[in-house]
Amino acid sequence: MSILSISASSSSSLLPNVSFSSSKCCSSFLTPPTHTNSNPFLPIVKSKKKKPVGVTMSIEAGIGVMATKLGMMSFFEPNGKVVPVTVVGFKEGNIVTQVKTEATDGYDAVQVGYRRVRDRKLTKPEMGHIQKAGSIPLRHLQEFRLQSVDGFEPNQKLSFDELFNEGDIVDVSGTTIGKGFQGGIKRHNFKRGQMTHGSKSHRALGSIGAGTTPGRVYKGKKMPGRMGGTKTKIRKLKIVKIDKDLNVVMIKGALPGKPGNLLRIAPAKIVGKNIPKS
Repeated sequence: MSILSISASSSSSLLPNVSFSSSKCCSSFLTPPTHTNSNPFLPIVKSKKKKPVGVTMSIEAGIGVMATKLGMMSFFEPNGKVVPVTVVGFKEGNIVTQVKTEATDGYDAVQVGYRRVRDRKLTKPEMGHIQKAGSIPLRHLQEFRLQSVDGFEPNQKLSFDELFNEGDIVDVSGTTIGKGFQGGIKRHNFKRGQMTHGSKSHRALGSIGAGTTPGRVYKGKKMPGRMGGTKTKIRKLKIVKIDKDLNVVMIKGALPGKPGNLLRIAPAKIVGKNIPKS
């Protein structure tokens, strides 16, 4: 006789100390729990809601250009003040290769190409993308996400002197000079120990954490490692001089990378002035 076929009266005789007041209680006692899984012995796992994947690229204050770092020099202002500047040049390029819109790509952006190369230097998919815009072969492609792409079209030439003026504030992005594997003193400006008086700790890192508690090294601990060679942005730099004859621009201060490095120049983002607060 199975357990499910036992009636209320027979179950009371087998279990004298247990009384069943109603058939509802008996049915709930004998009915096994329901599981959403096919196997009732597996634990019930709630499905996590997937977050919608969207575009996380920040909106630029305006269209920008790409350039090549040439070096640094001193610039004398009319009042005699000496200003350290970085000279930036332009190779053939800064041509619009694609215009992305909300309807076609989900966001508004302008793709710009820079530095002409030979056809054999690019792959066939890259050549097909460039030829679709009717442009010359270009090495570097970067996007500038804008609030509106009105007035831009493929194969449009962008000129620096038409987009910027002397005295404008810009943001410059580039790859810093790679320093290789460096210690804590050079990488994080740590202080060294005494070199005399019997000290045996000169440039060593020292303690990196306690023993038993927590018994591990915290994430993000400043330690020796590879230094440089990363993308960085120098914000709010002033354009000192625009020389149309030499096709160069002088920007106040130091820019990332060494001479010949690729730079990305865009209008400085100032919240509430050229980009929305939200």
